Order: sequence, then C-alpha cells, then structure tokens
Amino acid sequence: MGEEGHESNVHRPLAHFHPDIWGNQFLLHSPDSDEARWASMKGQVEQLKEKVRTKRHETASNSSEQLQFIDAIQRLGIEYQFEEEISQALQKLHDQHQSWEDNDHFYIAALYFRILRQEGFGISSEIFTKFLDAENNFGESLVNDVPAMLALYEAAHLRFDGENILDLALDFTSDRLQSLPCKLSSPLAELVSHALLQPNWRGLPRLEARHYISIYEKDPSHNSTLLKLAKLDFNMLQSLHKEELQEISLWWKELDFARKLPFARDRIVEGYFWIAGVYFEPQYSLARKIMSKVTAITSIIDDIYDAYGTFKELVILTEAIERWNVGCINQLPDYMKICYVALLHLFEEIEEEMANKGTSYRTDYAKEAMKVLVRAYFVEAKWLHRGYIPTFEEYMQIGLATCGYITLTIIAFLCRGDIVTKEAFDWALSGPDILRAASIICRLRDDIVGRKFEQERAHILASAVECYMKQHRVSEQQACDELRRQVEDAWLLMNQNLLKPSASTSAAISGAAGFLPPKAVLLRVLNLARVMEVAYKHKDEYTHVGETRKSYINSLFIEPIPS
Repeated sequence: MGEEGHESNVHRPLAHFHPDIWGNQFLLHSPDSDEARWASMKGQVEQLKEKVRTKRHETASNSSEQLQFIDAIQRLGIEYQFEEEISQALQKLHDQHQSWEDNDHFYIAALYFRILRQEGFGISSEIFTKFLDAENNFGESLVNDVPAMLALYEAAHLRFDGENILDLALDFTSDRLQSLPCKLSSPLAELVSHALLQPNWRGLPRLEARHYISIYEKDPSHNSTLLKLAKLDFNMLQSLHKEELQEISLWWKELDFARKLPFARDRIVEGYFWIAGVYFEPQYSLARKIMSKVTAITSIIDDIYDAYGTFKELVILTEAIERWNVGCINQLPDYMKICYVALLHLFEEIEEEMANKGTSYRTDYAKEAMKVLVRAYFVEAKWLHRGYIPTFEEYMQIGLATCGYITLTIIAFLCRGDIVTKEAFDWALSGPDILRAASIICRLRDDIVGRKFEQERAHILASAVECYMKQHRVSEQQACDELRRQVEDAWLLMNQNLLKPSASTSAAISGAAGFLPPKAVLLRVLNLARVMEVAYKHKDEYTHVGETRKSYINSLFIEPIPS
C-alpha cells in the first residue's frame, strides 16, 4: 500500500470488518476425478429421469395427481431436468381451467393456483371465493385441514396488489398456523414451521430443495424414484459447485486482496453463495464464475467508497472508471491501483469470453453497468462530504443503483446464449418494474438490518431508515415498519410482472422498445430478490457472517445428502 494509506492525518471511515472465516477450506477441495464413477452417476440420473417421465405420464389422466407430482418435482429441486415437459403439462392444466373452477377440494384448488401462478398464468384469485362463509371470511372448518391451510398460505405469497381475498387468506392462515407446529406430528410439523419462517416462493431454490428432501423422505407416501433422483442430483450439483468455488478461491487468493486491501470485506465464499442463488443449474457454470468475480471486485469498490477512500481520492477513482483506460492508473493512489488493475483485467477476461461466443457487444453493456453503479456510489460520497441528508425519495433514486442489482442483472445476462438479445440488455438498463421491485427489496432489506452497525460508525451516510425518519418525523420503529411495508409492496409488484405476456399485460411488463422478456430472463431477477429475502432476513450476513449463513454454506457446498 502506498504512503497515502499510512498518513496519520488522513481520516478514513474504517468499518473494521471481520476477516474471512473459511481459510483454505475450499482451496483444498479435491475434485472427484473418477470418470467411471461420474459416468455411472450420470447414467443413473438418466435412468431415474425416464422412470419419472413414465410416472408423470401415468398421472396425466388424473389432473389432481399430476399436479401433486409436479409439485413434488419442483420442491425437490429437479424441475430444471424436466422444464419443457412440465411447462407443456401446466399449459394443458391451465387450458382445463373451467374444471378447476368447479373443484371443491380446498387443498387442490390452492395447489393449482400456486403452481399455475408460479408458471406465469394469470389465474384469478376468485377461485377461492367459494370457500368463504356468509361473512366473507375463511371458515373455521379450514383449521382442521392443515395441508389445505398450508397450501393456501403458500399460494397467498403469489398475490398481486388489490387481491383482497389473498390478503385475507395470508392473515388467516398465518394466524392459525402459528399455533399448530407443537400439536402436529412429523413431517407436517416441520413443513409448517419452515413455511412460517420461509415461504417457499421467496426462498432460495437450492436451500428449499435441501430442506424439502429431508421432509419428503419422512413422508410414508413418497415416491422413491423422485427421492433418489433428487438426492443424486443435489450431490452431483454440489460437487460441481465445490469445483467452481475452488477455482474462484484460487483466483481470489492470487489477487491477495486480504493482505493488500485489509480494510475491505474478504467475502469470496459468501459472494459465491449469492450468485449460486441466482444461477444454480449445471449449464450456467461460466455465468457463476464471471458473476462471482465481478461481485467480489464490486464489493471491494463498494468498501473503497464507503469505508476507506477520501473524497479527493474518490473523485479520481470515479473519473478513472468513467474513462476505463489503463492510462489512468498513474493518477490513482497505490491502493486504488490494485483494485483498478484487477477490474480492468477481469473485464478483459470477460471480453475474451464474449468474443469467443460472437457476442462482444455484451461487454460494453457490462462496463456501462459498472459505471452506473460507480456514479451512484459517487453521488452518495458527495452527499456525505457535504453533510447532506437527502429526502427519502432522493435517497431511493440513488440507492436503487447502489444496491447493485441493475449491474448484477446485466452481468447475469452475459453468458445466457441466444435467449438474451441486445434488447434484453437495453431493457435491464431502462429500469423495468420487475428490476425496480428487486432493487427495492435489496436496498430496504439491507438498510433495515444493517442500520445498527452503520450507526456505530462515525462519518456514515444516512440510510433509508434515517432519511425516512428525518423527512416524516417518525420513530425508528415506525420508519422500519413503513419500509417493510414497501418491501412487501415490491413483492406484489414482482409477482404481477412475472405473468406471461398477454394483450392486457404486455404494456405493463415491457421495458425499452417494447421488449417482452422471456421467463428464463425474469427468473434471474426473481432469484436476486430471493437472495436478499433469505440472506438479509434478520441481519446483514454478508458483512457479518453468522451461524445462519455458515449453516447455509455448509448445507449447499460442504455436506452431501446421505444416500
């Protein structure tokens, strides 16, 4: 580090982040190089998939059975193995809509609603009106049907703004289910307890799959083929993720940022957890590697702006990133040179990958996304330098950029093949409603749980909580309650924007130039929101890695599921 980093008269807003907790654990991972064993496992997967297909075809004549079988496939985390077949089956179930309107089985009605809404079909919540009593409430008789109550609770998390019947359903089921776990037997008790802590729709797919596998195994009526396939698939994916984490950890160790830039967060493993939440499927290995590296460098840049750089230094760094030219290096302080060179080298690596795929134009979008992020960081730096506390609206306009989700979405699109076009990049940069919703969830979740740590630091920018308190003259608790309500509203907006496009919805969900993003594109934005919902539920477990985050990483990347 250059001498400017050691000047005793330079005040730096140090955060004193704790060091990495993983050591060389992932660096020392030994990949399974037994090709014969891997070939055997892949063969088993294909055999099991054929058995699952056979079973699904057998249930085709019974819509309720088929719906429950598809639900099991999805919750066990193996839906991606049957994506096209499930999509076709759900289209057929949707086309039989009238028969579902006439179905008086509460559990099946709730399951149908949730699974079809998840697929993007605009199923009306009026399907539940027949289950209301004379006072337009859900009858107490439903309390005796716990699976139906649980199904309705999960379905209500896919509601839109203004769907009063689902607001009522969520209040009713949440209240009744709270008192039940101690009265239920396994595995239903575990299902209820987990759902109350983490509704399935807002959970991370791999974490939810790992948990559901353990529950499904206890169900006497479970399908043994599905269970075996789910376990095998999970463990094989875990092995792939371990190999990627080893490669990324080696790249990070060679950069030696922990020694060269000790003021910044050393969170390469936690960053990979974040990205695996967005893309877990095996075919997206390159996307995970690129996103993880960009996230790691971005985290360092964030800490330079927030926890180390002086205002004068930040002016120089912002200009250097705007120019994106190696010739800017000599103008930077020594510690900034380290990060800037790493940033340029990483994007040269990305540019080479894109050129090999004939999509060089995508790198320009990635660079612009980084510039958008850094411009927003610098606006916050100017506010802090001037001692200015913005209005809540001013803060959110910049805060939705500094949360990084526009940038991450652009980076997530880099390796998606032909499904992502130039229009998709323009759409993301235009700030469409679904990306705005994900960014609101990210920004406000972060600010709500991170406020106590930030308050302990001197010379820190006001968060959304402080901005709202000052502008509206309310208490901290009142401000947090309002921001949580806004997070909930953002989820409703996200749900609305995940509908399949139709004549009535196209205008609402389109962005730049009328682009209508496919489901595969929207799913990554949804997963970004899910990461925040899980990882920032109670505290910022990226900055302050606690037992919950450690248990998540252990379950996804360290401990295989016993066969």
